[in-house]
Amino acid sequence: MIRWLALLSALLLALPAAAKERADRYSAMTYNIRLDLASDGDNSWSHRRAMLASLIAYYAPDVVGMQEVLLNQKRDLAADLPHYAFVGAGRDDGKEQGEFSPLGYRTDRLALVSSGTFWLSPTPQAPGKGWDAAYPRIATWARLKDKAAKRDLLIVNTHFDHVGEIARVESARQIRSWIAANRRKREAVVLMGDLNSPIGSPAYAVITTDRAMPLHDTLAISRTSHFGPLGTFNAFKIAQNEASPIDHIFVGEGVAVLRHATLTQQTGGKMPSDHYPVLADLCVGKGC
Repeated sequence: MIRWLALLSALLLALPAAAKERADRYSAMTYNIRLDLASDGDNSWSHRRAMLASLIAYYAPDVVGMQEVLLNQKRDLAADLPHYAFVGAGRDDGKEQGEFSPLGYRTDRLALVSSGTFWLSPTPQAPGKGWDAAYPRIATWARLKDKAAKRDLLIVNTHFDHVGEIARVESARQIRSWIAANRRKREAVVLMGDLNSPIGSPAYAVITTDRAMPLHDTLAISRTSHFGPLGTFNAFKIAQNEASPIDHIFVGEGVAVLRHATLTQQTGGKMPSDHYPVLADLCVGKGC
């Protein structure tokens, strides 16, 4: 009897440690939603809003990073997606002016610890353009805690310049440096966004080839074959088939990728945005 009690005691003491080693699954989505432009006509926001919100609601990613989001669109999505909270600032003034690159997270599962926005430029704390960029560019970050697993996630969402190649390379270096300086021990890292950079481009290489703190393309390390087209820019044309994605999701060490997809939902040939969303199913912890 004493021997059995001792064994039971040892098992009970081991339970908290075992719980910390469990595997936890998360889904991440990056989505350039196309800013609200009246000149888009039938593809303007008022015609796309319901399609886009319902797509996000259906796939229900734990975290979603969006780009080209104006204030009215951010407010619309907050109203349409009540299970999400959004963080991020406008790129023109650090408040509500210009495009946002907001991060949304499911409030039923995740709690916000801290968040912020910095500019992709030599002066990251002040609004402004960097290097040869055509526009101000930003990165939005959030430190999130899994309410059930007590696991911490560091999520970064960004939108690189579409014109300046130097700006894209320097932006990639800046974000890598920021993650290296701010990541806490045992934190799972996810970087996502519209990088305007295909696979193999200089900016893409900066992100994926640093040995000091590796970041892996979820497309490349997915355990199951990629689903959907490779290209993520569609120009509102369902038949368009680009050779490489420019929207990406990267993960740090200790994060496994179970599935990866480019989602091509359309209604009568009409699409929610001129980019397809990218969705990755992730696993963190032993047992993945």
